[in-house]
Amino acid sequence: MGRPWPQPGEPLWTDEDREWALALHYVEQDVCPDCRQPWGEATDPTNEGAWTAHLVRCHACHTAARTVGQFESSGGDMRGLHVNLSKG
Repeated sequence: MGRPWPQPGEPLWTDEDREWALALHYVEQDVCPDCRQPWGEATDPTNEGAWTAHLVRCHACHTAARTVGQFESSGGDMRGLHVNLSKG
């Protein structure tokens, strides 16, 4: 997919590459930062009430949040704390 790897002396980015990258940037910027729906659709007054929400639990995030909550409740120092998840 796309052009082959640039050969010595060829530009890393062609004009077409830059155009595609800018187009992707504009598409990715034109969305709600929370739900990632396109602004035009998400803010159109005619779409009020048109959305359906489904609750889905990420079990990895749930485990991380529960573990952090227990750590904090037991007096653990939260400064600099990071969570590393592993399955199993």
